[in-house]
Amino acid sequence: MKLRNQEGEAVDPVPFLVVAGIAFAVVYSFGPLYFRALGLPIRYGVVVSTGLFAASTAGLYYRMVWTLDPAYREVVPVGDRFERLLLATLACIGAIVLLALPLVV
Repeated sequence: MKLRNQEGEAVDPVPFLVVAGIAFAVVYSFGPLYFRALGLPIRYGVVVSTGLFAASTAGLYYRMVWTLDPAYREVVPVGDRFERLLLATLACIGAIVLLALPLVV
């Protein structure tokens, strides 16, 4: 799969595919049950989850492929990239915990 940014330069598809896969897993594992807990029928929860996944994938594509500058990776030091990765991981764990609270209560 060859993905290209807005300037036509080739972009590595792996980061986009990994994050889109994680978005798929989170949306479809929490979405229908979460909306069911809020009173929606399960089929509407799946439809809303599909919409959320489509919107998040479009946003991810825009951010991680379309507007990506391949030279940016060489500009940002490794330590800063690791810090961003660590903070993003903590934010995702916190979001999953917050999403799970209504299902537990």
